[in-house]
Amino acid sequence: MKYVTLPGGEVVPSLGQGTWKMGERAERRSDEIAALRAGVELGMTLIDTAEMYGDGAAETLISEALGSVRDRLFIVSKAYPQNASRSRLAGACEASLKRLGTDRLDLYLLHWRGSVPLAETIEAMEALKSAGKIRYWGVSNLDTDDMDELVAAGGDGCVTDQILYNLVRRGPELDLLPWLAQHKVPVMAYSPVEQGRLSSHPALDKVTSRVGATPAQVALAWTLRHDGLIAIPKASSIAHVRENRAAADIVLSDADLATLDAEFPRPRDRRPLEML
Repeated sequence: MKYVTLPGGEVVPSLGQGTWKMGERAERRSDEIAALRAGVELGMTLIDTAEMYGDGAAETLISEALGSVRDRLFIVSKAYPQNASRSRLAGACEASLKRLGTDRLDLYLLHWRGSVPLAETIEAMEALKSAGKIRYWGVSNLDTDDMDELVAAGGDGCVTDQILYNLVRRGPELDLLPWLAQHKVPVMAYSPVEQGRLSSHPALDKVTSRVGATPAQVALAWTLRHDGLIAIPKASSIAHVRENRAAADIVLSDADLATLDAEFPRPRDRRPLEML
Protein backbone atom coordinates (compact mmCIF):
# COMPACT_ATOMS: atom_id res chain seq x y z
CA MET A 1 0.00 0.00 0.00
CA LYS A 2 1.13 3.53 -0.76
CA TYR A 3 1.17 6.29 1.81
CA VAL A 4 0.41 9.99 1.62
CA THR A 5 2.26 12.69 3.51
CA LEU A 6 0.07 15.50 4.79
CA PRO A 7 1.35 19.06 5.07
CA GLY A 8 3.31 19.04 8.30
CA GLY A 9 4.76 15.58 7.76
CA GLU A 10 2.02 13.23 9.02
CA VAL A 11 2.00 9.99 7.00
CA VAL A 12 -1.32 8.21 6.41
CA PRO A 13 -2.31 5.21 4.28
CA SER A 14 -3.62 5.99 0.81
CA LEU A 15 -6.49 3.57 1.39
CA GLY A 16 -8.81 4.26 4.30
CA GLN A 17 -12.30 3.24 5.36
CA GLY A 18 -15.49 5.21 4.84
CA THR A 19 -18.56 4.86 7.06
CA TRP A 20 -21.46 6.46 5.16
CA LYS A 21 -24.72 4.61 6.00
CA MET A 22 -22.98 2.49 8.65
CA GLY A 23 -24.32 2.16 12.19
CA GLU A 24 -27.91 2.72 11.09
CA ARG A 25 -29.29 -0.85 11.05
CA ALA A 26 -29.07 -3.13 14.06
CA GLU A 27 -29.00 -6.32 12.00
CA ARG A 28 -25.83 -5.17 10.23
CA ARG A 29 -23.98 -3.89 13.28
CA SER A 30 -21.90 -6.97 14.07
CA ASP A 31 -20.78 -7.31 10.44
CA GLU A 32 -19.90 -3.61 10.24
CA ILE A 33 -17.88 -3.77 13.46
CA ALA A 34 -16.03 -6.84 12.18
CA ALA A 35 -15.35 -5.09 8.86
CA LEU A 36 -13.87 -2.00 10.50
CA ARG A 37 -11.66 -4.10 12.75
CA ALA A 38 -10.48 -6.24 9.84
CA GLY A 39 -9.64 -3.13 7.84
CA VAL A 40 -7.46 -1.77 10.61
CA GLU A 41 -5.62 -5.09 10.87
CA LEU A 42 -4.98 -4.85 7.12
CA GLY A 43 -3.44 -1.39 7.53
CA MET A 44 -6.47 0.72 6.61
CA THR A 45 -6.18 2.82 9.75
CA LEU A 46 -7.60 6.06 8.37
CA ILE A 47 -11.31 6.11 9.28
CA ASP A 48 -13.63 8.69 7.74
CA THR A 49 -16.98 9.69 9.23
CA ALA A 50 -19.18 12.75 9.84
CA GLU A 51 -21.72 14.09 12.28
CA MET A 52 -24.22 13.83 9.40
CA TYR A 53 -23.81 10.07 9.00
CA GLY A 54 -26.84 8.62 10.74
CA ASP A 55 -26.99 11.73 12.95
CA GLY A 56 -23.83 10.53 14.65
CA ALA A 57 -24.60 6.80 14.51
CA ALA A 58 -21.49 6.10 12.42
CA GLU A 59 -19.29 7.88 14.95
CA THR A 60 -20.81 5.79 17.75
CA LEU A 61 -20.18 2.62 15.73
CA ILE A 62 -16.53 3.55 15.31
CA SER A 63 -16.18 4.00 19.07
CA GLU A 64 -17.66 0.58 19.70
CA ALA A 65 -15.61 -1.13 17.00
CA LEU A 66 -12.25 0.57 17.41
CA GLY A 67 -12.14 2.30 20.77
CA SER A 68 -9.59 -0.17 22.09
CA VAL A 69 -7.14 0.62 19.26
CA ARG A 70 -7.70 4.38 19.13
CA ASP A 71 -4.00 5.22 19.15
CA ARG A 72 -3.50 3.23 15.92
CA LEU A 73 -6.12 5.25 14.08
CA PHE A 74 -6.26 8.46 12.09
CA ILE A 75 -9.88 9.56 12.60
CA VAL A 76 -11.49 12.04 10.23
CA SER A 77 -14.86 13.61 10.92
CA LYS A 78 -16.82 16.39 9.28
CA ALA A 79 -18.99 19.25 10.51
CA TYR A 80 -22.24 20.44 8.98
CA PRO A 81 -21.76 23.82 7.27
CA GLN A 82 -24.28 25.43 9.64
CA ASN A 83 -22.08 24.31 12.55
CA ALA A 84 -18.87 25.72 11.08
CA SER A 85 -19.18 29.11 12.75
CA ARG A 86 -17.23 30.77 15.53
CA SER A 87 -20.08 30.12 17.99
CA ARG A 88 -21.04 26.55 16.99
CA LEU A 89 -18.03 24.61 15.74
CA ALA A 90 -16.60 23.87 19.17
CA GLY A 91 -19.90 22.38 20.30
CA ALA A 92 -20.20 20.25 17.17
CA CYS A 93 -16.67 19.01 17.67
CA GLU A 94 -17.29 18.13 21.32
CA ALA A 95 -20.40 16.14 20.32
CA SER A 96 -18.39 14.19 17.75
CA LEU A 97 -15.62 13.54 20.26
CA LYS A 98 -18.14 12.22 22.77
CA ARG A 99 -19.74 9.86 20.24
CA LEU A 100 -16.31 8.67 19.09
CA GLY A 101 -15.13 8.16 22.66
CA THR A 102 -11.91 10.10 22.10
CA ASP A 103 -10.28 13.30 23.25
CA ARG A 104 -9.16 14.51 19.81
CA LEU A 105 -9.88 14.26 16.11
CA ASP A 106 -6.92 13.69 13.84
CA LEU A 107 -8.60 15.63 11.05
CA TYR A 108 -11.76 17.77 11.08
CA LEU A 109 -13.39 18.88 7.84
CA LEU A 110 -15.99 21.40 6.77
CA HIS A 111 -18.43 18.98 5.09
CA TRP A 112 -19.50 21.39 2.38
CA ARG A 113 -19.71 25.11 1.98
CA GLY A 114 -22.64 26.97 3.52
CA SER A 115 -23.41 30.55 4.51
CA VAL A 116 -20.70 30.87 7.16
CA PRO A 117 -17.77 32.92 5.79
CA LEU A 118 -14.70 30.79 5.16
CA ALA A 119 -12.58 33.16 7.22
CA GLU A 120 -14.79 32.50 10.24
CA THR A 121 -14.59 28.73 9.76
CA ILE A 122 -10.80 28.96 9.50
CA GLU A 123 -10.68 30.92 12.75
CA ALA A 124 -12.88 28.34 14.48
CA MET A 125 -10.81 25.43 13.16
CA GLU A 126 -7.56 27.03 14.26
CA ALA A 127 -9.02 27.62 17.73
CA LEU A 128 -9.89 23.93 18.02
CA LYS A 129 -6.38 23.04 16.90
CA SER A 130 -4.85 25.36 19.49
CA ALA A 131 -7.07 23.78 22.16
CA GLY A 132 -5.86 20.28 21.24
CA LYS A 133 -9.31 19.12 20.14
CA ILE A 134 -8.18 18.53 16.56
CA ARG A 135 -4.75 17.90 15.09
CA TYR A 136 -5.44 19.05 11.53
CA TRP A 137 -8.32 20.61 9.63
CA GLY A 138 -9.47 20.59 6.03
CA VAL A 139 -12.46 20.93 3.76
CA SER A 140 -14.78 18.80 1.67
CA ASN A 141 -16.63 19.46 -1.58
CA LEU A 142 -14.84 22.76 -2.24
CA ASP A 143 -14.17 23.59 -5.88
CA THR A 144 -11.22 25.49 -7.32
CA ASP A 145 -12.68 28.96 -6.82
CA ASP A 146 -13.62 28.04 -3.26
CA MET A 147 -10.05 26.90 -2.60
CA ASP A 148 -8.71 30.18 -3.99
CA GLU A 149 -11.01 32.01 -1.60
CA LEU A 150 -9.99 29.75 1.28
CA VAL A 151 -6.31 30.53 0.79
CA ALA A 152 -7.02 34.24 0.41
CA ALA A 153 -8.91 34.12 3.72
CA GLY A 154 -5.88 32.70 5.53
CA GLY A 155 -6.53 29.01 4.99
CA ASP A 156 -2.95 27.88 4.48
CA GLY A 157 -3.51 25.36 7.29
CA CYS A 158 -5.90 23.27 5.18
CA VAL A 159 -4.44 19.76 4.73
CA THR A 160 -6.97 18.16 2.37
CA ASP A 161 -10.00 18.65 0.15
CA GLN A 162 -12.31 15.63 0.27
CA ILE A 163 -14.11 15.37 -3.07
CA LEU A 164 -16.18 13.07 -5.26
CA TYR A 165 -13.71 11.54 -7.70
CA ASN A 166 -13.80 8.26 -9.62
CA LEU A 167 -13.87 6.91 -13.17
CA VAL A 168 -17.24 8.47 -13.98
CA ARG A 169 -16.56 11.73 -12.08
CA ARG A 170 -13.39 12.96 -13.76
CA GLY A 171 -14.23 16.66 -13.87
CA PRO A 172 -11.72 17.53 -11.09
CA GLU A 173 -8.87 16.52 -13.41
CA LEU A 174 -9.37 19.66 -15.48
CA ASP A 175 -8.55 22.22 -12.80
CA LEU A 176 -9.12 21.19 -9.18
CA LEU A 177 -6.63 18.31 -9.03
CA PRO A 178 -3.88 20.43 -10.64
CA TRP A 179 -4.66 23.27 -8.21
CA LEU A 180 -4.40 20.93 -5.22
CA ALA A 181 -1.17 19.41 -6.52
CA GLN A 182 0.34 22.86 -7.09
CA HIS A 183 -0.54 23.90 -3.54
CA LYS A 184 0.59 20.54 -2.12
CA VAL A 185 -2.86 19.78 -0.68
CA PRO A 186 -3.60 16.02 -0.74
CA VAL A 187 -6.88 14.84 -2.23
CA MET A 188 -9.30 12.60 -0.35
CA ALA A 189 -11.58 10.79 -2.82
CA TYR A 190 -14.96 9.66 -1.56
CA SER A 191 -17.19 7.16 -3.41
CA PRO A 192 -14.24 5.86 -5.48
CA VAL A 193 -16.48 3.03 -6.74
CA GLU A 194 -19.47 5.37 -7.24
CA GLN A 195 -21.39 3.90 -4.27
CA GLY A 196 -20.89 0.43 -5.74
CA ARG A 197 -22.26 1.21 -9.19
CA LEU A 198 -18.88 0.65 -10.83
CA SER A 199 -18.83 -2.87 -9.38
CA SER A 200 -20.95 -4.09 -12.28
CA HIS A 201 -20.06 -1.62 -15.03
CA PRO A 202 -19.58 -3.58 -18.28
CA ALA A 203 -17.00 -1.11 -19.57
CA LEU A 204 -14.54 -2.46 -16.99
CA ASP A 205 -14.64 -6.00 -18.34
CA LYS A 206 -11.73 -5.56 -20.76
CA VAL A 207 -9.39 -4.61 -17.94
CA THR A 208 -10.66 -7.03 -15.30
CA SER A 209 -9.91 -9.99 -17.52
CA ARG A 210 -6.32 -8.81 -18.09
CA VAL A 211 -5.66 -7.87 -14.47
CA GLY A 212 -7.47 -10.78 -12.84
CA ALA A 213 -9.45 -8.54 -10.52
CA THR A 214 -13.03 -7.52 -9.91
CA PRO A 215 -14.52 -4.40 -11.53
CA ALA A 216 -14.61 -2.69 -8.14
CA GLN A 217 -10.93 -3.43 -7.57
CA VAL A 218 -10.00 -2.02 -10.97
CA ALA A 219 -12.03 1.14 -10.33
CA LEU A 220 -10.41 1.57 -6.93
CA ALA A 221 -6.91 0.85 -8.25
CA TRP A 222 -7.47 3.49 -10.95
CA THR A 223 -8.25 6.10 -8.30
CA LEU A 224 -5.37 5.03 -6.07
CA ARG A 225 -2.84 5.34 -8.89
CA HIS A 226 -2.55 9.06 -8.17
CA ASP A 227 0.21 10.20 -5.84
CA GLY A 228 -1.06 12.38 -3.00
CA LEU A 229 -4.52 10.84 -3.06
CA ILE A 230 -6.38 9.03 -0.27
CA ALA A 231 -9.40 6.89 -1.17
CA ILE A 232 -12.05 6.07 1.43
CA PRO A 233 -14.36 3.31 0.15
CA LYS A 234 -16.93 1.87 2.51
CA ALA A 235 -17.11 -1.85 3.23
CA SER A 236 -19.68 -3.49 5.50
CA SER A 237 -18.27 -7.02 5.48
CA ILE A 238 -14.88 -8.61 6.02
CA ALA A 239 -14.90 -10.01 2.47
CA HIS A 240 -15.49 -6.55 1.02
CA VAL A 241 -12.72 -5.04 3.16
CA ARG A 242 -10.29 -7.67 1.90
CA GLU A 243 -11.34 -6.97 -1.68
CA ASN A 244 -10.67 -3.27 -1.19
CA ARG A 245 -7.31 -3.88 0.44
CA ALA A 246 -6.19 -6.11 -2.43
CA ALA A 247 -7.00 -3.31 -4.87
CA ALA A 248 -4.26 -1.19 -3.31
CA ASP A 249 -1.67 -3.65 -4.60
CA ILE A 250 -2.91 -3.68 -8.21
CA VAL A 251 -0.67 -1.90 -10.70
CA LEU A 252 -2.50 -0.95 -13.87
CA SER A 253 -0.43 -1.01 -17.05
CA ASP A 254 -0.30 1.77 -19.62
CA ALA A 255 -2.55 -0.37 -21.80
CA ASP A 256 -5.04 -0.76 -18.95
CA LEU A 257 -5.08 2.98 -18.33
CA ALA A 258 -5.53 3.69 -22.05
CA THR A 259 -8.49 1.32 -22.15
CA LEU A 260 -10.07 2.99 -19.15
CA ASP A 261 -9.48 6.44 -20.66
CA ALA A 262 -11.29 5.32 -23.78
CA GLU A 263 -14.20 3.81 -21.87
CA PHE A 264 -14.44 6.62 -19.29
CA PRO A 265 -13.18 9.78 -21.02
CA ARG A 266 -12.61 12.90 -18.98
CA PRO A 267 -14.95 15.79 -19.87
CA ARG A 268 -13.65 18.21 -22.46
CA ASP A 269 -14.91 21.32 -20.70
CA ARG A 270 -14.76 22.37 -17.09
CA ARG A 271 -17.82 21.58 -15.02
CA PRO A 272 -18.73 22.40 -11.41
CA LEU A 273 -17.53 19.96 -8.79
CA GLU A 274 -20.10 17.19 -8.36
CA MET A 275 -21.37 15.95 -5.00
CA LEU A 276 -23.20 12.91 -3.66
